[in-house]
Parts: sequence; structure tokens; C-alpha cells
Amino acid sequence: MATLGHAVPVLALWVMTAAAQPVSAPRQQELVRMVRQDCGSCHGMRLTGGLGPALTPDAMADKPVEALLATIYHGRAGTPMPAWRSLLTEDESRWIAERLRSGFPEEERRVP
Repeated sequence: MATLGHAVPVLALWVMTAAAQPVSAPRQQELVRMVRQDCGSCHGMRLTGGLGPALTPDAMADKPVEALLATIYHGRAGTPMPAWRSLLTEDESRWIAERLRSGFPEEERRVP
């Protein structure tokens, strides 16, 4: 029988996935810009690595979306990876994690 200590993470995972809301198209464009600019400052502007590891589909292939979401949203203690929860919702963090696994979109270039 599972103890409460084991049930809490499972419950938290269920809550995180049960309430997922779609990310609007305008917000998706903002997120692409943010990842390319802010995340790119450590992970490389092409997300192929730099101070931080590569965020390419090959590098992310063995990482579960939930683990990527947790890293984006909560950061990594003892590393330069910050928590982005003050700027992102969990759903936006999931959207980014899913895109990293499939190939992150390029930033749209606006022509005046």
C-alpha cells in the first residue's frame, strides 16, 4: 500500500495534467521569443548548448515532458537554471517542454 509520501507526488502530477489549458496563438509567439532570447542566453541562441545544455529534440528525446516542465517551472536548485514560475503558468511551461521535445519553432520575423 502506498504511503502518503508516495501519493502526494502522484496527486500533484495528476493536478498538473488535469487542468491543462491551451496556450493562445499570440502567447505562443511571446513564448517563442522568450525562449529564443532569454533561454538562448544560456542554452545558445539556436538552443544547441552554451553555458547550459542543448535543448534540441535529440538532447530532449529521453527526457519526459513532465521532467522538462518541472525544470522550466521550478528551476534546478544549485544550478544557474532559474524558476520561471513568476513569468509562466504551468500550461505555458508544458507548451515549451512539448515544443523542445519536437523541435522548437523559430521566432517570427516581422517585416515593417
